Formats: sequence, structure tokens, C-alpha cells
Amino acid sequence: MITKQQVLEFLKNYDLENITIATICSHSSLQIFDGARKEGFRTLGICVGKPPKFYEAFPKAKPDEYLIVDSYADIMNKAEELRKKNTIIIPHGSVVAYLGTENFADMAVPTFGNRAVLEWESDRDKEREWLLGAGIHMPGKIDDPHDINGPVMVKYDGAKGGKGFFVAKTYEEFNELIDRTQKYTIQEFITGTRYYLHYFYSPIRNEGYTLSQGSLELLSMDRRVESNADEIFRLGSPRELIEAGIRPTYVVTGNVPLVARESLLPLIFSLGERVVEQSLDLFGGMIGAFCLETVFTDTLEIKVFEISARIVAGTNLYISGSPYADLIEENLSTGRRIAREIKIAAQTGQLDKIIS
Repeated sequence: MITKQQVLEFLKNYDLENITIATICSHSSLQIFDGARKEGFRTLGICVGKPPKFYEAFPKAKPDEYLIVDSYADIMNKAEELRKKNTIIIPHGSVVAYLGTENFADMAVPTFGNRAVLEWESDRDKEREWLLGAGIHMPGKIDDPHDINGPVMVKYDGAKGGKGFFVAKTYEEFNELIDRTQKYTIQEFITGTRYYLHYFYSPIRNEGYTLSQGSLELLSMDRRVESNADEIFRLGSPRELIEAGIRPTYVVTGNVPLVARESLLPLIFSLGERVVEQSLDLFGGMIGAFCLETVFTDTLEIKVFEISARIVAGTNLYISGSPYADLIEENLSTGRRIAREIKIAAQTGQLDKIIS
């Protein structure tokens, strides 16, 4: 991984009054570019082959310029060109997935957030160590698939948008569906309502919901629409579907907005606080946007089954703000909140605290 000191050396040559915000044209890029423009930044979209035509339909979110590459791996060869434009990369799920974790960790361009989180987020065993160490309630883990004696969720490592995930109730079902070429985790299946909680941790803001260092914000929440799991049971009962050879799949196709009952907000903030505090102890802190992927049970317990340590696509619902963000500031998207953090850090000489 490129060192923090190397990144700080790059920043010494930056014109901090002319920073360019860049990301790959995918995932949450529309709100990232829109938010950056609202905060006065120039924007740059990275794409393969040619710019996506649909950007022409959204002039407020269309980047000011494009960097066209032959492949996503070719971005590694464009580092000097990006640095000459005073570029700060905003990572999202597609940036990490398309580049690969090793390339992303080595990319010689200043990046918003702490790249050290990759080691803890991309490996589900280390992710579990992090969350359990924070005192978070998680679904039980099954190490030996022969021990499956009820519904479990099987997940592959990395950000795949739910692709390939499946539910099994027996070892035989597991063995039929598993791709043994990939690293996987088996978790107890928790019944309840899925909530994806969108937070923002600022190490440079010292007001609001303060932590041992910095402050925590709750910007929004959503539920994912998954194909075909969200519609499949219109065709019949689970048993009838299995007998017909039809199984639910969990590929994310979109998102729907949610708010939680207000009495749960203290617990929601407590979960975010504990995860951030543990990250500070483990690897120097998870900076910026992150999402706890949870299930709310009928006993009002919240179980966390995963963490995404960067902006998630569910925040795309809230480009003009959410019911929670509106209570902080109107028209505050997660993309704009990221740009605001960079703007304040540049103005106050604190970029070293939010860049890696």
C-alpha cells in the first residue's frame, strides 16, 4: 500500500484552491459530481472507452472533464496526469471492485478516506473481528457447512452487489450451490427488516454527536431491492418454488427510502459510534461515509451483518437530502458532505487528517 507520507508529499505540490474531485463513472458518481460542484470544485469522470451517454441527460451531475482509459487497470498509469490536475479520488464500491483492492491500495493519487480500512473490510473474518470487538451484535457464524441445521446466508468476499449470495437450509443445499473457487462466509439467517444505515464520520469536526475524536452524523437510510428475492414469492410458497427449481437470488437492482422509529435513534448512533471508535484503535480510523448493513428484529434488536466503509449506492436516493440530513442542512447529500469535508480540510490545513 502506498504510504501516508508519500501521499502527503504529493499534496505539497497541489494548488489547494483548484482541487479536482474525481471518481469512476459508476455507482454513486452522479451525486459525487453534483455535490462537488455545489461546493465549488472542478470534477473529473474516469471511464473506459468513451463517456457514458446518459451523463448528457443530467447536466448538473455531468463531470467537467473525462479521463478515458483503455481498462480500469490503466488508471494506475494515469497517476501523474491526475496529480497534475490536483486530483483527489473519491472511492465508491465500483472503484474498489473494478480496480481491485491491491491496485486501489497502491494508486499514487491522494484519496479521500483511510485506505487501511481495506484490509479489515474486504476480508469477512477480519470484518467480523472488527465488529465483534466493537461490541456489535452479529448473526452467528458457521465454520463447518456440515453443521448447517437451519436457514443460513452464504456470502462471497468483496463488493459484488449481492451477486452469488444464496440461502441454504441444509448441507446438501449448500453443496449444490456453493462456488468453492471463492472465499465465502456462512452466517445465520436473521428474520426481520433490513435497514442500511448511512453514516458520516468526520475527524476534523468537533461539534454535534462528538466521539473521542471528531464527530458522527447520520445522513440517511435505505433498503435494497434485490432480484429476484423481492418478487419471487408471488409465484408460490418457498417449498413450491424449490420443487419447481426456482431459488431466490440477491443481486441488488435498486434502493427504496426508509426512516426508523425515533426511539431507535439512540441505538443507531451507539452502533455507529462503537464501530468508529474500534476503527480508531485498529487502524487509525474509518474516515467519511460508511454504511452498517443491519436487520431490525421484532424485539427491536439491531443485528449488523456487514459494513461498507465508503459511500454506498443507497445514498443515491437522497441527492437533495434526506429526512435526517435535512435536520443538519438542507440539500445535503452524502456526495456533497464528502466534498464539504475536503473543502473545510483544505481551507484549515487539515487534509492530512482525511486523505490517504
